[in-house]
Amino acid sequence: MKKTLLLSVVASTMIMAGGDIAPVQPVVVVAPVIPAPVVTGWDFSGQSVVYYQTNDSGTNNLFDKENSKAAVGLQLSAVNKDLFAGVGAGLELSGITHAGLYDDVVTGYMQTAGNGGNSNVNSSAAITQAYLTYAVDNTSVKLGRQTLPKALSPFAFSESWNVFKNSFDAALLVNTDIANTTVVYAWVHDNNKNGISSNLGLFRKLNGSDGVHMLTVQNKSVENLTLTGTYYYVKGQGSNADTNIVWTDAKYKMGDYNLAVQGGSVMNDDFTNNTTAYGAKVGATYGMYNGYLAYSHVNNGNSGVFNVGGVKTPLYTQMILNQDAIKFDNDTVVAKVGTKVLDGNVALAYGYTTNNATNGKDYQEADLTYSTKVLNNSTKLFAGYIYGKTDGSDAVNTIRVWGRYNF
Repeated sequence: MKKTLLLSVVASTMIMAGGDIAPVQPVVVVAPVIPAPVVTGWDFSGQSVVYYQTNDSGTNNLFDKENSKAAVGLQLSAVNKDLFAGVGAGLELSGITHAGLYDDVVTGYMQTAGNGGNSNVNSSAAITQAYLTYAVDNTSVKLGRQTLPKALSPFAFSESWNVFKNSFDAALLVNTDIANTTVVYAWVHDNNKNGISSNLGLFRKLNGSDGVHMLTVQNKSVENLTLTGTYYYVKGQGSNADTNIVWTDAKYKMGDYNLAVQGGSVMNDDFTNNTTAYGAKVGATYGMYNGYLAYSHVNNGNSGVFNVGGVKTPLYTQMILNQDAIKFDNDTVVAKVGTKVLDGNVALAYGYTTNNATNGKDYQEADLTYSTKVLNNSTKLFAGYIYGKTDGSDAVNTIRVWGRYNF
């Protein structure tokens, strides 16, 4: 900051000739300016995670090691927005271990990073992101291994429920030349998979050498209204026909209320039935309370609704563990309410899925969760109890707990 020191010196001196008083002009002394530091180079960050899950399916009880999985993870990230000539770069290394818990406390990993779930390998690591970036005017490009958000890529997105997110080898182009509009093009070639005991170090081609093309347009011209449309083109392999996916989403916020509708289709000439799906959601906030009511319908199309990089769906009725019940030939209703308490957030959700298949079995789920942030918001803690019941089968109780420290 420039600081100015003004020294005013006034002297009264009698000059003999004429007897005038000659004032001395103020002297201004300017402090030296210290240039503001320029941030260059690499920005480093990371997170460490401890994750545990158990259930009582089959003949085992909660906390029996046969039905329990765990993982301890460390992820390091480095980003440079101007490596040279406006070209940026990013790198992410993910390491996962069972930390000696295997065969004493658990019999499986929640996630691995290169050992394929081999219990004899205590630790593994994988490069889960490695990309280059470049921007000119209103267009930016990102090339390489990266995460993709569900809001812009509903059938190929990175899921955050597990130890670490899954990622994709892709070329991503984003343009904002049109007012209040974001246009996104992506070509996705490879991906790993996020699931129970999934291997983040295993990348496979998504559609041979052709990959998958995606175009998304998101518009916010109307205040509080977000409109998103996505189109995927998947070239058929061999004698198989091409696949086309269309998905739309509209969200509107009105004071303490929010409304949303979604819908789309997965189409292929080889399908007996194309998949069609739609849903709606109404949410509200009242002081310390919040909640929503959601509905979705999926027909008996050949593909169902899916995420190529994980196990979840883009449906509003997605809960913690109900994805297998809601992704194909069903109607689902979910209600959720939450409140701020105990320096955190407590929420209760209940969902009921009607299986529309012949002799199909309905499914119901209840999720009770608590989350909070501690240590100056650097660490998030989560605990969840999930009750799942399929008609004609015993209920399954699941407990999931994790802690995530960001640095």
